[in-house]
Amino acid sequence: MTQRVPHDAAETEDHPVNSNDTHSERMLRNPDASSVAPRDPLTGHEYDGIVEYDNPMPTWWRRIFWATFFFSIGYYVHYQLTGNGASVEETYAVEMQEQREKLAAATLGQQIDEAALTRLMADPLMMKDAASIYKLRCVQCHADRGQGNIGPNLTDDHWLYGSATLMDLFEIISNGRPQKGMPTWSRTLRPVELAQVAAYIGTLRNTHVPGKPAQGTLVASVGTAAIHVATSSAVAPSPEPTP
Repeated sequence: MTQRVPHDAAETEDHPVNSNDTHSERMLRNPDASSVAPRDPLTGHEYDGIVEYDNPMPTWWRRIFWATFFFSIGYYVHYQLTGNGASVEETYAVEMQEQREKLAAATLGQQIDEAALTRLMADPLMMKDAASIYKLRCVQCHADRGQGNIGPNLTDDHWLYGSATLMDLFEIISNGRPQKGMPTWSRTLRPVELAQVAAYIGTLRNTHVPGKPAQGTLVASVGTAAIHVATSSAVAPSPEPTP
């Protein structure tokens, strides 16, 4: 008859040893096992008599670590090297611009008129958004400050079409002047964007930035209205009326 012999001194009838137990767990069950050599492998490091067990990190933890590592490489390449990704600041700016467009649409209401465009023109943040549209769509022909390039100077007191009212500007931008090479922007821009650009160009009126010589009809502004004066670039503007 064979008698089972305890696997080590830590194993007793009341404290059987589990092969998966660590040395610390066996110590907790049986304090008398302190003199027994641990079953877990050691790293070979010893500091002031303290040895280090070789307990690897769990597999799931290592997989998560490596997944985040490779993700960070892709993230860095996408946002820092290729320039394709938008930063948090850029995303915020786009969202705020979209929100201001909604406010602009609410300001314009159902019908776009001179008063609604005037309200847009008085809003600095909306004009900042409009300036970005102007820079993207209009700079090639009218230059960065509206001083004219291929297209006419937008900052003087002469106009080829209309009387320089905001609604005139809105109509010209919307329908374009194909015979002069100006595209019909209503096919590209949304109504709120057309209104923003019209209001922005309204802020350029009579700023007189040096650039392309005056063309078209001389107009003189009185408040927010524009009065037709003459059809000659050589005629001096009429004096402003006194109150």
